[in-house]
Amino acid sequence: MNQTLAIPGDARGIVSPLTASGELTTAQFREIAAIMQQDARIHLVEAKMTLVHSRLSRRLREHGLTRFADYLALVRGDAKERAAMVVALTTNHTHFFRENHHFDDLRDRVLPVLQGRARAGHKVRIWSAGCSSGEEVYSIAMILAGESGSSAAWLKQGDVRLLATDIAPHVVQAVSEARYTSSIVEPIPAAYRRQWLRQDGADHHVVADALRSLVTARVLNLFQPWPMRQAYDVIFCRNVMIYFDDKAKAELEARFVEMLAPGGTLYIGHSERLIGPATAAMTPAGQTIYVKKGGAR
Repeated sequence: MNQTLAIPGDARGIVSPLTASGELTTAQFREIAAIMQQDARIHLVEAKMTLVHSRLSRRLREHGLTRFADYLALVRGDAKERAAMVVALTTNHTHFFRENHHFDDLRDRVLPVLQGRARAGHKVRIWSAGCSSGEEVYSIAMILAGESGSSAAWLKQGDVRLLATDIAPHVVQAVSEARYTSSIVEPIPAAYRRQWLRQDGADHHVVADALRSLVTARVLNLFQPWPMRQAYDVIFCRNVMIYFDDKAKAELEARFVEMLAPGGTLYIGHSERLIGPATAAMTPAGQTIYVKKGGAR
């Protein structure tokens, strides 16, 4: 969608092309943006009015409404619909082995350390934060497992767990199902596809139980309290923080650093960077790859 078509009015009340039909006023957009900022720390600029209109129009239709004024009245009084609105305005886009240099680093630099920890009787914990529909966390699992049953033996012998979280319940459900079309699994290297996927119908594949058993999928808003208490060896949070303002980014990155064990690795998206207190606690280890100071794992 070409979002540059939305040219919102200014504070003096100039009407934008979107509001000419009375569908979505600038004031209504700003109320929606305030909710997104408060509930999910997602920063919506007025250039996103077309996108907001498109996504929320579906919610209006589901409730038999024709006016955004009526929909916002519903949102104000219905916490469930407010949460559904936030989910509708989040972006869920990913694919297997996206930004492949991160998975190369995980395989070549981090994996031997994790295997050593597991064989020494230590827990291994990895978190995919903002996991979307699961392609990231199962890419991680395939790297850990390798290309054969024998290379995956260490996972059975050790205490290895992967956590996948997202704010959107429907994509968390997709992680649990681990069922993907042929076009979606195409980026997976052939050796991994042969070993860790099974055909399910004419055009779908399911991730093998051996990998699915490693993964726990949960709904989690990154700006609400986190129930996890253990330290993580690896955290992936990629192409999530691009939707936050700098204050929210700095806060979230600092919390990730707190959750990482010394020597743990944080992977962030290709257009993201560390800012704020996190910068002093982390050492760059590659393109958008950071290691927590304080000792090797």
